Amino acid sequence: MDNVKVLVQSGQVEKAQMLCQGENSPVTNMIAKGLSRIGSPLKNIEVAIENVGKLELYKLEKNLNILATVSGAAPMIGFLGTVAGMIRAFIGVAQEEGMVSPKLLSTGIYEAMITTASGLVVGIIAYLGYNYLVSQVSKLVHKMEYTTIEFIDLLQEK
Repeated sequence: MDNVKVLVQSGQVEKAQMLCQGENSPVTNMIAKGLSRIGSPLKNIEVAIENVGKLELYKLEKNLNILATVSGAAPMIGFLGTVAGMIRAFIGVAQEEGMVSPKLLSTGIYEAMITTASGLVVGIIAYLGYNYLVSQVSKLVHKMEYTTIEFIDLLQEK
């Protein structure tokens, strides 16, 4: 933004646009749109920047819901496996006549514990990843808002 500010103040709007186009980020895409609208009323510039910001935000958030779903569903799928393993163990006990072997019980319990652990590991990793990405998006949105305000202030100085 500092380089863009210097270029705009010296009347080199085209160079500022080229600088923004050289980087592909949500912030530079917004500023490039604002630069392309210089000469229009300030309100039109603000609306154009805001629209690009909304599109960029959509791009940033578009797959986060998948990660949120995985973080919630994985433990449930693991618990479903737990129930299936316990059912298998009890079916074995019900079919066994006389003494029940520990091996028969341990097979079903082993299946139950593996599926529980797997579901929890996947869920925890997905949950941590989701929260990390949400915080990164939030920081970027703040930066986008701050840069937009700074850019509009720059245009009002001229």
